[in-house]
Amino acid sequence: MSISDDERAFFVALGERITQFRKTRNITQVKLAETLGVSQQTYQSYEVGRRRIPVSALPVVARTLSVSLEELFGEPDSSPRKRGPMPRWQKHIEAIAQLPKAKQQFVAQMLEALLAQAQQQ
Repeated sequence: MSISDDERAFFVALGERITQFRKTRNITQVKLAETLGVSQQTYQSYEVGRRRIPVSALPVVARTLSVSLEELFGEPDSSPRKRGPMPRWQKHIEAIAQLPKAKQQFVAQMLEALLAQAQQQ
C-alpha cells in the first residue's frame, strides 16, 4: 500500500517532534526502542519518517516522553496543568515508565501484591 505525499509529510513531521522531545529529555533511541519492543534501526526509521509508527505505539511514546498525544501531533496541549512541584508518586511512575518492559511488569506485580495485602488488613 503506497503512502501519499501528505501522509509522508505527516510522519516526517511526527518523527521530528518525537526526536526533539526525546533529545530534550535525554532519552536515547535505544531506550525508546526497548520500551516499544523494536530494534533501534526500526525506531530510527520512525523518527526520520521512513516507516510509519504504529498507532498503538503512540500512547507509549507520549507517556515515555512525558507529553500529551496532542503535543506529539503538534497541537497545543489543552489539558489543565497543576502548578507547583510534581508529586513524589508521579515521579516514581515516570521513573518506572523508563524501565524495560520486564522490569515494569515486575514492579507492577510487586505493587499489586502490596495493595492486595493492604486491603486485607
